[in-house]
Amino acid sequence: MVYELAEYERAPEQCHLTVEQLRTALFGERAALFGHVAELPGGELAGMALWFLNFSTWNGVHGLYLEDLYVRPEHRGGGHGRALLAELAAECARHGYSRLEWSVLDWNEPSINFYRALGAEHMSEWHGYRLTGPALARLAAER
Repeated sequence: MVYELAEYERAPEQCHLTVEQLRTALFGERAALFGHVAELPGGELAGMALWFLNFSTWNGVHGLYLEDLYVRPEHRGGGHGRALLAELAAECARHGYSRLEWSVLDWNEPSINFYRALGAEHMSEWHGYRLTGPALARLAAER
């Protein structure tokens, strides 16, 4: 489903994840990725949520960062995305995590509307930044 998400997000050429990498991230000795799936009767997967912990230095507790939420097109509108997010919210409540956060592409109006309907707030004062490739290597070389 990660590859399906990459296709949906118009960036399939950027997705290089292997099954082994995903297995190690989820189930390896130093697992730091967690996941939930929406499963239909009969075992077919309708969607998935992949997440990891972050930490709020201001609140002094962990939060949950949703890396990927994906519901297959033929199953959208069936409540699977909402159920996955409700499960993540319950995970936060069970463990005392202070927040559930994620990012959404600015052109993805269906998802933006869905998140707004849940009561999610757009954090307009925050802008995401990322170091990758040569820029990341250059900065690491300064060490």
